[in-house]
Amino acid sequence: MITSDDIKLLVSAGEGYNTEFKVSVPNKVRELSEEVCAFANAAGGTLLIGVDDANNIVGCTIDNAKRSAIQNSLSEITPTLPCNLSLVEVDGKTIGVIEVPSGPQKPYVLSGSIFVRIGPNSQKLTTAEQMRDFFQQADKIYFDEAPCQEFEPSTMIDTDFLPIFKAEARISTGVPNEQLFKNFRLYTNGQTFKNGATLFFGKQPEAIVDKAILRCLAFQGIDKRFIIDDQAFGGNLYRQYQQAMQWLRGKLAIRYDIEGQGGLPRKEIWEIPETVFKETIINALAHRDYYDKGAVITIEVFDNRVEISNPGGLVSAIPESEFGKRSHSRNPLIFGLFARMHLVEQVGSGIGRIIELMKDAGLPEPIFQKVGIFSVTLYRPSSVTGETTQETTQETTQKTTQKTEDRIIDILASNPYASRSEIADTLGDITEDGVKYQLNKLKKQGKIERVGPDKGGHWKIKQ
Repeated sequence: MITSDDIKLLVSAGEGYNTEFKVSVPNKVRELSEEVCAFANAAGGTLLIGVDDANNIVGCTIDNAKRSAIQNSLSEITPTLPCNLSLVEVDGKTIGVIEVPSGPQKPYVLSGSIFVRIGPNSQKLTTAEQMRDFFQQADKIYFDEAPCQEFEPSTMIDTDFLPIFKAEARISTGVPNEQLFKNFRLYTNGQTFKNGATLFFGKQPEAIVDKAILRCLAFQGIDKRFIIDDQAFGGNLYRQYQQAMQWLRGKLAIRYDIEGQGGLPRKEIWEIPETVFKETIINALAHRDYYDKGAVITIEVFDNRVEISNPGGLVSAIPESEFGKRSHSRNPLIFGLFARMHLVEQVGSGIGRIIELMKDAGLPEPIFQKVGIFSVTLYRPSSVTGETTQETTQETTQKTTQKTEDRIIDILASNPYASRSEIADTLGDITEDGVKYQLNKLKKQGKIERVGPDKGGHWKIKQ
């Protein structure tokens, strides 16, 4: 039975793969059943009613009529799912709680529709490809959700990493580790650590999960004849990410800008934007096929490019036309833990963000390979490589003439009510996700602000 302390922990960590908040009972209680159905078709989760979008416990009022309506809606999920609404007092406020198990009879269907949990969001399957993929996977289990019988938490957990995780996830250091593991559903029903928990919190997960390492190689020239550095990084996935970033820092050109005076820290400017590597490496760690024992994640640095590869191509649930617009993780538990640390953002937005960052830096658009091995090729600037390509010249000319953000401001000046899709269509060389990224960046820079709601509001340019 969930306690008030459990609820406080879930609220402090925010919404995620296993947690969803509602500030009150929605007018259409079916919305709650959709979330429950999505949890049941994934790894289970907890739905809290009485928590707002800012992670504040505000409480709610659920009378007998609402309670009955919720239970009736939950009963429409088929096959029958054993979950009920309960009320828990937290600091004098009532919170509605629905604890959802990972259903043993997937798929669970609500009014003829299938809902699944993808990262921190619930998604309705609408295309034949999505449904076909789900039914193919329904009798299987995600690698990161399977039990890891060899892992012994008392001796194999990376205890030095736990304070880092809590700090990045904004969880109080006073929260017991066992409570954290339980509420984030890192155990199977038999209290065995899951594979994903082993990879994320283990000292040496590569000793249990074969090939769970990240290999970094540097080559002389533009082919693989002469290796000048070869490093293999193990440890938990966050440490692999950190070590890879540090290794890249020593291989790429980095310049520094002094931000003002008074002892302020220097700002690093990487030849390829640092955020591009953060997005790409975490994507590889979160989405690789860990069932594949024949390959590892690799980062390869050549004189003219950097290639980042991981086992497992584009999942069949994402058609080619939807690439860069939607995400479907092979390892939703791992993806959710990275999201808890605020290292991944909106589901499906990473590819668009990478493309736009490269474009803003005056670099050629990345090349993606999506079959068998998923790889990203990032071309280095001609100022470093000493080469000039037609693509680089074109991109640099575009950037010099007018930055993407300036073009967006021009569009908003003439049409404050322009939608993201309208802006993308007007620009012609940017995706809708790329527009979303640029708008968020402009808001953070204080150049624009949103007046009114997402639907029906408009943009205001700030002088």
